[in-house]
Parts: sequence; C-alpha cells; structure tokens
Amino acid sequence: MKTELNELNMFGNKTFSAKEADIDKKWILIDAEGLVVGRLATLIALRLCGKHKPTFTAHMDCGDNVIVINAEKVVFTGRKREQKVYYHHTGFPGGIKERSAEFILDGRFPERVVEKAVQRMLPRGPLGRQQFGNLRVYKGSEHPHSAQTPATLDVAALNPKNARSA
Repeated sequence: MKTELNELNMFGNKTFSAKEADIDKKWILIDAEGLVVGRLATLIALRLCGKHKPTFTAHMDCGDNVIVINAEKVVFTGRKREQKVYYHHTGFPGGIKERSAEFILDGRFPERVVEKAVQRMLPRGPLGRQQFGNLRVYKGSEHPHSAQTPATLDVAALNPKNARSA
C-alpha cells in the first residue's frame, strides 16, 4: 500500500520520469536580428532545458538543439548597449577586467553576448554544461547545420516586446 502511494501523484496517475530512450531532441533555428537579448536568452534557456515539453524531467537533458543566427544584430533596451559591463578575472592579483556590451558586439566575437546571457540562465553543474553544449550561436546568417533540417521559430511574433528597432 505504501509503495502504491509513492508511485501515484495527486491525480491518481503514475509520475512520468523520462528515460534516455524517451527523449526526442529537435533542432530549432532562431534569427536574432532585432531581438532583445534578455527575452531571447530566456526563450533559448527554456528550450535547452526542455521545460516547454510535457515530458520534462529535471535531471535529464531533454531539451532541444538551438541554432541562433545573426547574433551580431541583437539589441538591448534603454542604454544597456553602452552601460552594461561584462567582467572577467585573469587569475592574477588585481586582474579584474571589464568590457562594455558595445565593445563586445562591435568586436570579433559578438555571439558571446547571447552565449553569456543564455549560460547564466542555465543551471550550474554538469547538466547545465551539457544543455549549454546544445546551443550553437553564429554571428552571420550562415550555419553548417542545414542537414539537421531545423524548424524555424519566430520569436518576434510571440510577443511584440521581443523585437525592437535598433
């Protein structure tokens, strides 16, 4: 009797826990041109974790593979492009370094702005690192994943606040 109560949830059904064979990973393509960074990052993090699926299991990597193109054309709201600061430490005493979002977006690797925003929304630990590995960000409109036939997700159409004109 006690084991039956542990296996049943409040609706009388058994709790579903996804196994490796139950997981169906899809490929999603997102065009980031004119999209707000934070809103884009939350949607990508949700897709990478798999929380949009009814078969979501917290301890498994059941999210989708996400491809982001045109990462150099993302926008910030307000004056964040000039005022937002990214810090990193060299490991030496007094080695704190800072860069503005504008410096990074105008620099050699503008896709790092989107990568950092998503990475900081994923859980810390081995599962978060595995989920982050399912993200591919490209600064231009070309990507080498056409063989996976990714489904296009129009983020701007989901909410009018998701897109801004620069």
